[in-house]
Amino acid sequence: MSGHQHDHPHEHGHRGLWARLRHAVGPHSHAHSHARDRAVDPVLESSAEGLRALWISLAGLAATALAQAVVVALSGSVALLGDALHNSADALTAVPLGFAFLLSRRRPTRRYTYGYGRAEDLAGIVVVAVIVFSSAAAAYAAVGRLLHPHPVTHLPAVAIAAALGFAGNELVARYRIRTGRRIGSAALVADGLHARTDGFTSLAVLAGAGGVAIGWAWADPLVGLLITVAILAVGWQAAREVGRRLMDSVDPALTDKTEATLRGTPGVLAVGRVRLRWVGRTIRAECEISVDPACSVVQAHDVAVRAEHALIHAIPRLAAASVHADPLDGTDHHAVLAHHSSAA
Repeated sequence: MSGHQHDHPHEHGHRGLWARLRHAVGPHSHAHSHARDRAVDPVLESSAEGLRALWISLAGLAATALAQAVVVALSGSVALLGDALHNSADALTAVPLGFAFLLSRRRPTRRYTYGYGRAEDLAGIVVVAVIVFSSAAAAYAAVGRLLHPHPVTHLPAVAIAAALGFAGNELVARYRIRTGRRIGSAALVADGLHARTDGFTSLAVLAGAGGVAIGWAWADPLVGLLITVAILAVGWQAAREVGRRLMDSVDPALTDKTEATLRGTPGVLAVGRVRLRWVGRTIRAECEISVDPACSVVQAHDVAVRAEHALIHAIPRLAAASVHADPLDGTDHHAVLAHHSSAA
């Protein structure tokens, strides 16, 4: 019956018969045009916040990798060299994510009618692929170290550089994950989890250096193998989050809240099918409601509009809602009578 896009929460009313009829039969947006032109689009705002998180974390990881490279030159540590290269590669994951954030700013077109929000989910696949490759590279390096041990010098410097790598990656991970969850970016959360795996790799280097210091030459590769398992676990978590987003998965609590909001809207007698899906960092809803079969088309449309507005204000990051109103089935007149009795 009615479907509208809302760029931001707002309140309004439709006054007069002509305004209500024009509202019923024509496509429209509930945001006033001059306010819409001046308002900051939440998608653009969240894209800017995501880009800021990417570039700040890129600078942090680059500085960490550079400091580790200096220690590699002094100590000849192959493990630390691998960690430095790993951090450098991880910093470059900001490139596909940054491209996705920029692409998501583009307006919908005749071909991409929902916009370009899915670009972030595709970038998330790239991030997951890098995590898997990192775990394979770590396993390969650990097995190679077991088969061909290498002496390591300047162990205190290696330990400090490894601790620096862990601290830098953990700070970046927390920043990316916190920002990604705040703006609803599964890809940025996955990239934050990836940075956390790099911290685990740095801890492996630290533990290996400690083992070498007390004469356990096998400690470094053994810990490296254990950390590989941890990296795979985090990679699975990231893959599951990105995969769910690609499969249009939403939190069941959001579905329950949507249905409850519709039921609480005056004029809604029953709630039918409710569908929610993520498009980038925003949610779109398609819902079916039942109204009194005795009401007019305009009255039914007004009920649908009230339901849409209630959803926009109740569901976080809901950008658009389409509510279809049907007359309540004739065999269920008791629900209509009960509704009228409660209203009276």
